[in-house]
Parts: sequence; C-alpha cells; structure tokens
Amino acid sequence: MTDAERLALPLLDVIMGYDCNLACDYCTITPAMRTRALTAPAIDRELQQGRREGYARVSFTGGEPTIRPELVALVRRARALGYAAIKVQSNGLAFAHAPNLARLVEAGCDELHVSIHTHDPVAYDRMVRREGAHPAMVAGLRHAIAAAIPVTADVILTTETAPRLAEAIAWLADLGVRRIDLWFVSLTDGNAGNVASMPRMTEALPQVRAAIALAATHAMRVRSLHIPRCLLGDLHAHAFDPGAGRVKVVTPEATFALSHSKLAGQVHVPACEGCLHRAICPGVRTDYVARYGDGEIAAARGQAATMTGSATGSIATRLPIASTFR
Repeated sequence: MTDAERLALPLLDVIMGYDCNLACDYCTITPAMRTRALTAPAIDRELQQGRREGYARVSFTGGEPTIRPELVALVRRARALGYAAIKVQSNGLAFAHAPNLARLVEAGCDELHVSIHTHDPVAYDRMVRREGAHPAMVAGLRHAIAAAIPVTADVILTTETAPRLAEAIAWLADLGVRRIDLWFVSLTDGNAGNVASMPRMTEALPQVRAAIALAATHAMRVRSLHIPRCLLGDLHAHAFDPGAGRVKVVTPEATFALSHSKLAGQVHVPACEGCLHRAICPGVRTDYVARYGDGEIAAARGQAATMTGSATGSIATRLPIASTFR
C-alpha cells in the first residue's frame, strides 16, 4: 500500500489511555490524565463501531500504547475486523526488545510512528526524564526500521530541539529512516505553563528549511504538521494537516473529529483572508495565537498585526478571537 493510498483511508485514532513510561518535559498530559484509560472491551466496541461507520485504518496511540498488555490482541482484533491498515504510535522503548515488535507485526501492525524527541543522548534523557532511555529508543528505532514496514520518526520542535533539527535529520538518515513528521510543541494542559518551551515559528523556520533541504538529499519525506503554509513559503508543499481527511479520535473522555482537537489549527486570523491556501489551511492553533498573536502571519501577508500574544499564553487571551474559530 502506498503512502497516498494509506492516507486516503478514513482513520479511527484510538487513544488507549494517557499513562506512559516516560515523563517528557513538554508533555501536555497531566498527572490526573495519566489515570484515565479505555478498557480493552471498550476499545473493541469502538473498533467494531468504526468498521460499521466505514473506517478502514486504525491508529493505536496514547500516552504510550505499548505499556498496555492488550495491545497485540487489539491489533489482531482490528485486522480480523477488516481494518486495511493498522498503525501503532510509540516512543519505541518497548521495541528495544525485538520480540515485542515482532508480535505486533505478526498480529497485523503495518505502520509505525516512533517519537524520537531529539537525537542527542543527553538532551533526550533530560527531556524524557528517564536516565538511560536513549539507548533503548535507538535500539527500538533500529528494530522498527528492520521490520520492513513504513516507519515515521516524530520529531518535536521546541526551543531546545529546533536548533539541532538538521543534525537530527542527518542522524535519522544514517539510521535509514525515510519519513519525518515535525510536531510543534503545544502549550496546552500539562504544558500550558511552560511557555519557554515554544519558540516563534519564524525563529524555527531557518532550521526547518535546512532540515528539509538536507532530507531531500536523502530522498526523505518531511511533513510539517503545525506551521502554516504562508510561513513555509516556497516549502508549503511540506505542510501536512492530519485532520484534513476523515479522522475520528476516540479518547477516554470523548469522541470527536481530529479537526476539532485543541492540538489542531483552529484560528484563521484576519490576514488569512485572500490567501491562496485559505481553503485547505486549518489555521493556527489557539495556544500559539494566545502566546504570540498573529504578527508573523500578518507580516508574511504584508499586513499589520491585529492580535498580540501574552507572556503566559493563557486561555484567557483566546477569548477576543473566539469568533475566528472554525
């Protein structure tokens, strides 16, 4: 199955629970959220309902799905129900023990996303708050690549990781990774107060451009999930909106379309009007506008800013722009 064929399939995104074997310093999951999870029977019911509604692809994520002992059985169940594509999104630590990954693949998993956070060993262990975790992540990633199924490395863009982005791409290329997704850090829930973790998009753009240029020399696919097309400029084809297709998210608390997630673009600022990309661009995340306003987007469109951010990026700063939500 090609990437295009896979993406065309309606996706059921199952957040099994919020618990994790890491505690990343930028994570949006709060301690209270870590106690919430879907039971295996509840997930089975959602899988059945998803097939009745025409979903043909499923993603198991979290938190960290590999800490759930039912994961292999649920992957096998999804395959038996007729899901044509089955993805597991993980931090990869469990895959350091190769049989763990082999069981998932045998059960029917045919796509992996592995969050590397950053390639630097010291920075990685500090970010995930677990000493010695980096070797396990690397071993897990190597085993994933050897499994001969599509593997995407998820790379987070924070004020700490963005300056080393090109180095991370080079490191991934040497390992054999050919698919990269760039995630822009979010100031929501557990990370709401960590405003220093979020750089301005225009500050990260030179590193993003360098990384994309380097990736092209290795025939690597790079997708940017949160930087709008107007800021990417001539690299706008690398913008990727996961919620553009039919995607239903199932969480321990609620079920909703991915396009309605707080981690998706929701705000079209005044400068968006008349943009060539307006019809397909989901806009900017609310947490980003709350932090930095719309000055960067306005400048890219040759216009004046109409919104200013705040030092805290708090929810309160979003209220005046509520009418721009989709």
